[in-house]
Parts: sequence; structure tokens; C-alpha cells
Amino acid sequence: MPELLRRVLLVDLDGTLTDPAEGIIGCFRGALEQLGLPAPPAAELGWIIGPPLRKAFQTVSEGKADPEDALRAYRARYGVDGLFEAAVYAGVPEALTELNAAGARLILCTAKPAVYAVRILSRFGLDRHFESAYGAELDGAFEDKGDLIARILDERELSPEDCCMLGDRRHDVIAAGRHGIPTIGALWGYGSENELSEAGAAALCHSPQELFAAFMCLAGAELASSIP
Repeated sequence: MPELLRRVLLVDLDGTLTDPAEGIIGCFRGALEQLGLPAPPAAELGWIIGPPLRKAFQTVSEGKADPEDALRAYRARYGVDGLFEAAVYAGVPEALTELNAAGARLILCTAKPAVYAVRILSRFGLDRHFESAYGAELDGAFEDKGDLIARILDERELSPEDCCMLGDRRHDVIAAGRHGIPTIGALWGYGSENELSEAGAAALCHSPQELFAAFMCLAGAELASSIP
């Protein structure tokens, strides 16, 4: 196994480790209905998975809903059972195990509130793969993933040159890019190939089975020159 130039992998949660559509979309629609507003069909709401929900509520309600009221209604159910209405993508546990065995340090980096993210990792048995988990605060602090990455770098005493990012949406790529960190785009999630490529992803994976090779291309001392 070659010496790793970049040993730390910052990992997104929704759309990357788990498919959270049932819980997030169901609770989102329920919150709108509770506020007396029409809820778009579930099939039209895949785009809300990943970015902060405050903006999504503003957009979908066309400014008719107070985002804080909508979030309170959303969290009333999501915080009880909606967060567990998700499924781990096939191949993810095996990919994480392979990365651990190669010496990669995995840190969760999600715009989801950390209080939910930690519970999700534990429920699905993924917490053992991560040395730490970072997320937003319930009041909206660190919803901007670029700010969250800055916090991780500071608190974990990491250099951007130590890190790669794994995520499925353009905001993952852009946030990591603010710090000069290359991103592996997870095409099994909710972002398209065009979205991730145009945002500047350094590598794209169609399945978790491709993740190890992509990480080694970005992080492996002997393989670094073969980044796709």
C-alpha cells in the first residue's frame, strides 16, 4: 500500500452514505401541509436533499412560510422518526471498511444538524468508520459547508493538503474548493454528472465500489499523477 499524500476524507451524509428521501421529503411535505401550504409531489422534491432546508422552504413556499416555523414543524417529526427513514446505499459499508484498512481517516462533514447526523451514523452502524462527525447547529450555524470545513480544519489541526472531500452535490464541491480540497463526486446520490463536473469535481464515481480507487488516485503517493 503506497504512502498517502492526502490521508483525510471528509464525507457527506445525505445522498452519499444514505438515501434519506423518504424521511426528508415526507417531513418536508408534512411541514408545508401543517402550515396550510400546498406541498409539491414527492417526485419533484429530490433537489431539496443536500442543501440547507431553510432556503428550500423559502423557495417552495414562494416566501409565504416563515422558514423557522417550517423548520420547527419539520423537526417535530424528523427528530423523532423521520431521520431513520433512510437506507444505506449498497456497497457503502464495504467501501468505508476498505478505506479504513488503507489508513484513511474519515470525518463526517454534513450540512445536516450534527445532533441528527450522529444518531443516524449510530443507527446504521456506520459510526465505527469515522473518527469524528461534524454538522450544522440547529440555529443554522455551519450550514454553509465551506464554513464547516474551516471549522474541521481548525479543530482537527488539519491542512487542506491533508484532505479530500466526498459528496454528491455541487455545494460539496464548491465548499471544498474554497479551501483547495479536491472532491470525489458520488454519482449514486442526488447530483448529476453535469452538476458535479461543472462544479469542478476532481473525480467521479458511479458506485461505492469505485470509491477506493478514486481516493487512491487523489491521495496515493504513487498514484497521484493518475487523477482522472
